[in-house]
Amino acid sequence: MDKKTYNFALSYLKESTPNMSTSVSTTSKKDSPLDWFIRLIKGVLIGIGFIVPGLSGGVLAVILGIYEPLIRFLGNLKEKFVRNLLFFIPVGIGGILGVVAFSAVVDYAFTNFAAPFIWLFIGFIAGTFPSLFKTSGKKGRKTWHWGVLILLTAGTFALMRWMESIQNVSLAPSFGNWLFSGALIGLGVVVPGMSPSNFLIYLGLYQPMAAGIKTLNLGVIIPLLLGGIICVLLFAKLVSWLFDRAYTLMYHLILGIVIGSTLAIIPSGVTGWTIAICAGLFVVGGACSYALAKVDEKHPHEALI
Repeated sequence: MDKKTYNFALSYLKESTPNMSTSVSTTSKKDSPLDWFIRLIKGVLIGIGFIVPGLSGGVLAVILGIYEPLIRFLGNLKEKFVRNLLFFIPVGIGGILGVVAFSAVVDYAFTNFAAPFIWLFIGFIAGTFPSLFKTSGKKGRKTWHWGVLILLTAGTFALMRWMESIQNVSLAPSFGNWLFSGALIGLGVVVPGMSPSNFLIYLGLYQPMAAGIKTLNLGVIIPLLLGGIICVLLFAKLVSWLFDRAYTLMYHLILGIVIGSTLAIIPSGVTGWTIAICAGLFVVGGACSYALAKVDEKHPHEALI
């Protein structure tokens, strides 16, 4: 075979199988037990975030790198459904464990050791923030993006402080109200920074909900799940579309919400030895989440959508 014929044949093969290398790398990559376990832990933390007053499971999902792929999956269910579902199974299991298995622990810790407990979670947020900031600038950022970040930070902080001052409005536990509560929790997934627990406290539904989850009361759990799933599916496609059209803007909006909501939950009135305990837990939380982020970076997963 002369050189000209050889080059033509090689060119034909490349053109007829343009995605050969991509498909090989995609199918050869396996989900390791470590990857699965990391996503399980992330799910547990996100689940706990949904039941801790003042925190936001949506913010923790953003911080832990779960939010964007989850929204893209839910907004494009037909694309790579099985692979994406398998990816999120450990996150879902962890979320359920975080809500159900830790509800009593969280309730006790928040009731008796609120300030140290919150500082532990602030540490979790701080430890992964560098990774989140890096992700937000992946496609570049302009000066006006910083303005958006500052405005959202101030606005979120002011909104959460205002929420603390409004009067409680008690609603009676019922199927409809649990459905509404689930929708609030679902909205907390789609809108990072929104703390569904705070709203539920104001509405007088938080304690009955925590008690229902703790005792595995299906009359509480089923409508909560229904409301959450319906709300997430309704809004996920819109948010996924916004990520496709304005990636950097969306991430800076989210960054502002994360910073503002984190500043708003900093406990006041901490004195004595509690200051040292809070500082220690902040460092522990930050170190753990930073290490988790670094391990996650060393085991990257391919884009889901």
